[in-house]
Amino acid sequence: MEIVKHWWTGAKGVWVAPGQEPPEIPKGFVVLPRRWVVERTFAWLGRYRRFSKDYEYYPASSEALIYIAMSRLMLKRLAL
Repeated sequence: MEIVKHWWTGAKGVWVAPGQEPPEIPKGFVVLPRRWVVERTFAWLGRYRRFSKDYEYYPASSEALIYIAMSRLMLKRLAL
């Protein structure tokens, strides 16, 4: 797993060569590469009622339920 961060996160200044303009920090919403994949997967898991709240005591049982939900989703799509 790789956490995608902005290049300007935590940057107070940027080193540039003499005579070169520093890059502009974008304002507003900026699309990060492949972050939508994670957001989409969380949305799919959010459809299941059991995942709306964290009911599980052990992380292993929560992980097992995520595997079951994703397997069900995959089987449902393969059946189409």
